[in-house]
This record gives sequence, C-alpha cells and structure tokens, in this order.
Amino acid sequence: MSSEFRADFSLDELCNLADLPKRTVRYYMQLGLVDRPEGETRAARYTARHMEQLLQIRKWSKAGLSLERIGALLQAPEQAPALPARPAGTVEVWSHLVLADGVELHVEPGRAGLNPEQARALYAGVLAVYERITKGEEA
Repeated sequence: MSSEFRADFSLDELCNLADLPKRTVRYYMQLGLVDRPEGETRAARYTARHMEQLLQIRKWSKAGLSLERIGALLQAPEQAPALPARPAGTVEVWSHLVLADGVELHVEPGRAGLNPEQARALYAGVLAVYERITKGEEA
C-alpha cells in the first residue's frame, strides 16, 4: 500500500502557509537553513520538506535559539534541545492517520523527532500491523 503524499507550492503559497515574508524565506535559503527550491525563477516549486524546515526554524526561533544555533541543529538533529512546555495558543502541525473508524494515530513529527521519511515509515508500519491484527494474524 503506497500512498505517498506530495505537496508542491509556489513561493507565495509557501509563505502564506508558513506565515513568513518572502524575504525571510529567501534569507533562510541564503543561510542554508532551507533547501533551494525545485526549478528556477517562476517555475520554482517548494515541497512539504520546505514547509517542515520553515516550521522547525520558527519553533526554535520562538524558543529563543539563534539562527546560527538553528543551523547547527539542522545539521545534527540528534542534538536538538528539549523545548519548553507549549503555552496556550501554540500552533502546531499534526499528522493524522485514520486506520479505521475509531482508530487513529496523531503525530507531531517535529516534536517526535521524525523526519518525513521516518514519519511515512511509521505510518506504513502501523497500518501494516493494524491490518495483520484485524485479519487475525500475529502482529
């Protein structure tokens, strides 16, 4: 079962979704904090990976980390700091996998320390185990 999700955005769409000005996104790219887009000029496209990078940068910035420290963390994610408890009004992006009516998995990949490939592998693995269990096979 392969249901790979792929989202492509223009720079305007990416900036609107991330709630950041174009200038900031371009600056992050210049610093190497965000990957370059796929394609050039007006044909440039941004993916869910770009969105994840921007959300991670924003989360760490709001936690008080400098862009230099964020750059180092993006190069070595296993050294990511423990972030303080989330205050009321915090906005997070959660993934929601419905296995069946009444059976759901909710994951915030950034807080869980999962990159997109790991998150997809988790979803595929959970779905496979659920299907085996419901068919009466051993998990």
